[in-house]
Amino acid sequence: MNIQHKNLAGDKWDKMPFIEKLANTGSEVERALNWKKKNNPEYAEKALTRALELLEITIGSTGEYSRLRELARLREALLDYFYGSNSYGSTEEMWRKYFYYFAFAARRSR
Repeated sequence: MNIQHKNLAGDKWDKMPFIEKLANTGSEVERALNWKKKNNPEYAEKALTRALELLEITIGSTGEYSRLRELARLREALLDYFYGSNSYGSTEEMWRKYFYYFAFAARRSR
């Protein structure tokens, strides 16, 4: 796997607040959704790969069980929506709303 976020894998990402981590992940998910809507699967997959990479870095940097559970379920649901049978019944609108609140909170905390 080609690592896109090399500079975030170290201390910089670890020191970032959880809300900002999910806001950044959400930005990549937004890009994936936009490219999927524009019927460009190659770019959608690249954006989703970056989102999953950020999610994996976040999972590796958190020690709280409740957050680990949420992040693991988030990864599972994203993979199900983009690559699986969408057994969770996710929608584009639902994903946009989910990540919007993290982006809003991260912006507000600055």
